[in-house]
Amino acid sequence: MMREGGGMNTRHFIYGFHAVVGRLRQQADDVTELYVDRGRRDPRVRDLLQLAAPHTIRILWVPRERLDGMAGSRNHQGVVAAVASRAAAPARDLDEILASAGGNALLLVLDGVKDPHNLGACLRVADAFGAHAVVAPKDRAAPLTPAARKVASGAADTVPFVAVTNLARTLRELKAHGVWVAGAAGEAEHDLLTARLHGPIAWVMGAEGEGLRRLTRETCDQIVRIPMVGTVDSLNVSVAAGVCLFETHRQRAVSLSA
Repeated sequence: MMREGGGMNTRHFIYGFHAVVGRLRQQADDVTELYVDRGRRDPRVRDLLQLAAPHTIRILWVPRERLDGMAGSRNHQGVVAAVASRAAAPARDLDEILASAGGNALLLVLDGVKDPHNLGACLRVADAFGAHAVVAPKDRAAPLTPAARKVASGAADTVPFVAVTNLARTLRELKAHGVWVAGAAGEAEHDLLTARLHGPIAWVMGAEGEGLRRLTRETCDQIVRIPMVGTVDSLNVSVAAGVCLFETHRQRAVSLSA
């Protein structure tokens, strides 16, 4: 029921050591070429080439300017990988994800997060705290770009990214599957530390400054705020996601040890 389609059979580029190493460790068969700054011969590059050696990957030593053009950025650290399309538009079946997670599903849902760097950071914290997927709308949201993959530091290859057509409908379907949908908002009445975070949970985060959209907020089972004692009144979405996912992880660990 909750299924989204895959991508076309093309290729794309990922860049930066963490992103490339993560892909080589998780899905090395997808990597077709490895482009390396011809001015780099340091131990980090040698370790990367050693990791790629068992696989049929073409190694190309190229000028740094060519890497700039391939990555669309100078922040590639001297390494760019060409990756087959199988992961160019990662899409997974949420029914399958929920079934494999059992009664312990943990999802991170992003509502209107448009910055690829924030998406990458959210994938990274999702991986850190055991989230089973990151969910976002297809429209008016950041896609899984090479920049997002670089910031994710390999988490884009370990945490499924599910782009859905209608976020509110997807949340309602998750609720029908027994998933508790919790949203985070600074003006919420209830405190994160008093929320009971057991069973399957989907955390919904809005973009910094804009927050949750009205329909998304109305679909949530509960809205909570993160208690803060400093002078700032909001957190970056990836930081807020990390706090909420950590508190969920902590409560589950306490419950298991009780």
